[in-house]
Amino acid sequence: MCVALLGACSAPEGQSVGEGKASVVASTPVLADAVQNVAGDVADVHTLMARGVDPHSYEPSLHATRDIAYADAIFTNGLLLEPQSLTNTIAATVRDTTPVVALAQEAQRYGFAPIPLVEDASLDAVWLGLRVDTGQQLPTTGVADLHLVDVDGPGATFAFILGTFGTPEVVFNSHDGLDSRDVKTLPVDAHTHLSWAFSKPGVYKLRFESHIRDAVGAPERASVESTVTVVVGQDPARVTPGLHAVEKGHVDITTELDGQGAAHLVLNSDDDGRMDPVNVAVTVPNTTLQPIPPERPFRFLGTPGEETYLLPQAVLGNHVHGELDPHVWHDVRAMKAIVQVIRDELAAVDPRHAEIYQANARDYLQKLDAADEMMHESVSAVPEEQRNLVTTHHGYAYLARAYGMRVAGFVTPNPSVEPSPRDVIAFTRTLENLHVPAVFLEPQLAGRSTVLTETAARLGIEVCPIWGDTLDPPGSGPADTYIHLVEANAASIRRCLARNEK
Repeated sequence: MCVALLGACSAPEGQSVGEGKASVVASTPVLADAVQNVAGDVADVHTLMARGVDPHSYEPSLHATRDIAYADAIFTNGLLLEPQSLTNTIAATVRDTTPVVALAQEAQRYGFAPIPLVEDASLDAVWLGLRVDTGQQLPTTGVADLHLVDVDGPGATFAFILGTFGTPEVVFNSHDGLDSRDVKTLPVDAHTHLSWAFSKPGVYKLRFESHIRDAVGAPERASVESTVTVVVGQDPARVTPGLHAVEKGHVDITTELDGQGAAHLVLNSDDDGRMDPVNVAVTVPNTTLQPIPPERPFRFLGTPGEETYLLPQAVLGNHVHGELDPHVWHDVRAMKAIVQVIRDELAAVDPRHAEIYQANARDYLQKLDAADEMMHESVSAVPEEQRNLVTTHHGYAYLARAYGMRVAGFVTPNPSVEPSPRDVIAFTRTLENLHVPAVFLEPQLAGRSTVLTETAARLGIEVCPIWGDTLDPPGSGPADTYIHLVEANAASIRRCLARNEK
């Protein structure tokens, strides 16, 4: 590596190359295209990663290291998209006066909001707990007894608390029949987290009764009954149309006592606030599918190794990394923020051409607006229940958030990671349960994403192209610029997911 030969690779302080032009480096082809549109002809733009290269596994070349050493400005994606080897090379090689700008991070000053990465896909789901909220209507000794009295669904429902050393304490178990044992008593204004398990996919109607007392064993003061709908492994837009689907976040089945002494059973969500269960479907995605543990205390769930859908207990710990999803360019609005950062940084390092950078950025932002509108129109042509995005890896959360789609499934979180047996099971059940008409595959991964292609072929599902982390080499595909990447993805989504469209 040229890092070891730093003396031979470093350019003199403050000196640029290219007959007075600024030398600008971008880590990925997507970013380099944006930089080129802002720079125009007044700066030389160099790309470290070749087109078609996976940025997650890129290793810097000797030529790339020389470009870094001579750069007047370096633009990276940041948010840990670039591998550590490239980050280290830049840190060791860059001149002291050269700014290194992590665009996905700096774009936040223009209103862009990054998405947290989830460590375990099975934890990217609802946390369903229990709560008693009575305000000042009960004494401090007050309690509520919440009973699960009926389950109408395709399989069994379980709820349990993981105690000391991970031993489960069963709270509800419909498999052995519901009776007086299927109850959880909570003191006034208390809250608890539960793990929930469902043995089969489908729609479950969970009927609860809550009995409020001034103290344990005291006469009943008020009671209420309500039904909570849970959609397991299926698309709520298809199987429970008209209901508001709650797919993530902290949700509590809450017993309330109002100022008139009347009891209510509601759902309380961090994101959606207070909700009437009659209007809501709690969603359990296929990513929660996992084998039943072999330990004897978990035998109530079924035979070890059999599959179950598990909503995890929220107090498992810090389920979210401190990291943020780096694939920001799939939201065109994020790219607009990035372009503004590029404009400002180029003007700072090359003030002679600041007006040119301003004008070029203004023109490019207008083109990005058109691409953004095209993506919105394409997704709008897809019926809501069909807006399920199934891909090889978890790199499209920004596309889903920006344009109203759902990341319904993926083979692995990262394309460089081989899928585990659980990954394969969950992916297969996603395709079987959601009845998606198409799955999406990056062209550069077509030769090695066998799980996606073989599973789709076995189930008769179309495999459609989607462009992810890089651009096509000139003449090899439609996504040879960033805007063309957006347009190609919009066209593929519309063709493959919209009904009655060719």
